Amino acid sequence: MAPMPVKNMPIDTRQALRRQPRRHTFHAVLMACLLCGGVAQAETGRLVIEVQNIRDDAGQIRASIYRDPDSFRKEDRALKVLSLPARPGQASLSLDGLPPGRYAVMVYHDANADQTLNLRLGMFPTEGYGLSNNPKVMGPPRFADSAFEVAGPETAIDIRLAY
Repeated sequence: MAPMPVKNMPIDTRQALRRQPRRHTFHAVLMACLLCGGVAQAETGRLVIEVQNIRDDAGQIRASIYRDPDSFRKEDRALKVLSLPARPGQASLSLDGLPPGRYAVMVYHDANADQTLNLRLGMFPTEGYGLSNNPKVMGPPRFADSAFEVAGPETAIDIRLAY
């Protein structure tokens, strides 16, 4: 016996069929949401900062990451600040979960551990410091000179401290 066409069914039966949830549609939407969530997480990356030329083991090494040019070099407005005990030679810091984009990093050797890059005459650093891209600076460093792209699962940069 062939199934009865929908238009020949009684009205009550047609309405009941329309009200039944379509499980395959629900499952497809749920799967799409889960996959999109996984893609969003996969798009973040890790930034690895290799700091070179650390003079001694006094204090700590501090790195501040910036995404906004207006906040560059203002540690209290940094996207993230990382620190670790200083040791002579080189050190590595890393930050996970950065979305792709343009960033700049400033690192300094906070020898007296006061969480501030100390300046002479309010302009000249008295502690070792460095910037991403290791630009030669005359005057205040600019975001554009230190900016780099974070893309892919891992981005590594080298910063050489100048004392």
